[in-house]
Amino acid sequence: MGGKTFKWIGLVIFILSSLGCATTRSKMRVPTLQERVEELERQVQERDEIIAELREELEKSRYEMAKAKVSSVQEKEGEKKVYKLSAKKIQLALKNAGFYDGPIDGKIGDKTRKAIKEFQKANGLTPDGIVGRRTIAKLVKYLN
Repeated sequence: MGGKTFKWIGLVIFILSSLGCATTRSKMRVPTLQERVEELERQVQERDEIIAELREELEKSRYEMAKAKVSSVQEKEGEKKVYKLSAKKIQLALKNAGFYDGPIDGKIGDKTRKAIKEFQKANGLTPDGIVGRRTIAKLVKYLN
């Protein structure tokens, strides 16, 4: 009878320790699949908002860069002359030179950029689409 008692005590200890482990596990909260999906969707939305903000900043930077390209400086021998060509003046000069046939609206778009590059190429300049001092020096002749 003594051996059976030890077996029962061992079995009871095993069951209690198993229940204790199960109880410990049940206290740890594991997020449900739905909660995890909701958390991931929230993170995606946060990142989308960050991307939208970065896109806005990029567009503002592009706008500022375009404005800076429109105003340039031309140097002449012996004296400095400053020419600040507006987008409309650039378009007018390109039109007078026969490289631009679009509206003179003051917007440097794809059509104007293409005309600038063609003008530069025809005048022995680097066709980069940037209206720098050399390009202005050639364009100014078509404003009179």
